[in-house]
Amino acid sequence: MIPYSDFLFFLIIGILFIPTIILGLLGKSARKYNMLISIIVLALIFGLDMKDFTVNWKSAISILLFTLFQVLLIKGYHTYRMTKNNTQVFIIAVLLAILPLVLVKVLPFFNLHIFGFLGISYITFKAVQLIMETRDGMMKKKQVPISELIYFLLFFPTVSSGPIDRWKRFDKDFQTVPTKDEYRELLLKGINSIFLGFFYKFILAFLLYNKILVFLPNRTYDVLNGLEGHIAYMYIYSLYLFFDFAGYSCFALGVSYIMGIRTPKNFNLPFISRNIKDFWDRWHMSLSFWFRDYVYMRFVFWMMKKKWIKNRYVISYIGYFLLFLLMGVWHGLALHFVVYGLYHAFLIICFDKFERWNKKTKFWKDNKFTHAISIFITFNFVCFGFYIFSGALF
Repeated sequence: MIPYSDFLFFLIIGILFIPTIILGLLGKSARKYNMLISIIVLALIFGLDMKDFTVNWKSAISILLFTLFQVLLIKGYHTYRMTKNNTQVFIIAVLLAILPLVLVKVLPFFNLHIFGFLGISYITFKAVQLIMETRDGMMKKKQVPISELIYFLLFFPTVSSGPIDRWKRFDKDFQTVPTKDEYRELLLKGINSIFLGFFYKFILAFLLYNKILVFLPNRTYDVLNGLEGHIAYMYIYSLYLFFDFAGYSCFALGVSYIMGIRTPKNFNLPFISRNIKDFWDRWHMSLSFWFRDYVYMRFVFWMMKKKWIKNRYVISYIGYFLLFLLMGVWHGLALHFVVYGLYHAFLIICFDKFERWNKKTKFWKDNKFTHAISIFITFNFVCFGFYIFSGALF
């Protein structure tokens, strides 16, 4: 069963959430019950094939073995870190954590489909995050209960496509029982978010895809005279991608709120971004912030510490290429994903150079007119990036 894909999924979780809502409105803890229904929903997501209502043993076994592997790795490194701090052990732990994801991404390239399941990327990101935060001393508990660790890794509202939460923030919500008034506010926010998700995903995204987008490739050269067809496809695909993914994120946030977890939002009006850096502070924020904090910042810090390159701007630019190349490859090994990542690295570097030059020359002054022009320029560069991402360019 794919989360948030049809009415049946919402019906099931709606029924399961009745005790959660009652307990929350009474100001009582629903943690244990929420953990129980999480097991039920996860079993439906990973164990049930809705096409013929059969058990998907491959997916079920994959998620069980993968979770067991990650939990043992995290607990093992956590125990080790309490007494020692060896960099090589840390690197090995991180590499082992991402190994299953790498295999899932690489093996299909050789036409090998051995294992894999929905959401393996986001669970991997959480596992790597926990290992890194353990090294940084952010996980101060002597021992994190395995049940809480699994609940964080497999939190079903966000398990398939995020947003990616942080352990410290998630654990704080998990340990705190909202008051009646606090839960009532969370419940209303959750319901509003779910309805907004329906509007985004099942109305706007549906209409853009089924009524317009699917017909453009066949009409590009016959009716829309080539270039016009590609331009139309670029803008419509960009809007479709936003409403489809933002709709899913609204569902994830809404369901999380009902469970008492304030999952961070993923989108913040990305199409009114003033520049490409502002865009990545607004688009798929949990993923972009994750890559920024756990890839870019650590790479830059490591390079500055080693002093192999003295120019900090060169280090930063190499970090941008590494960051966006990884983000592109994470989507897949196809050429258009790689080019998409490199394209955004190029945009970030160009803007950084322009920004530093503008601080000296004061060429581009900040006013209402330049603000509007900046949004227009950024929007078009972003849409062209999505056009590359779609694969239509190649």
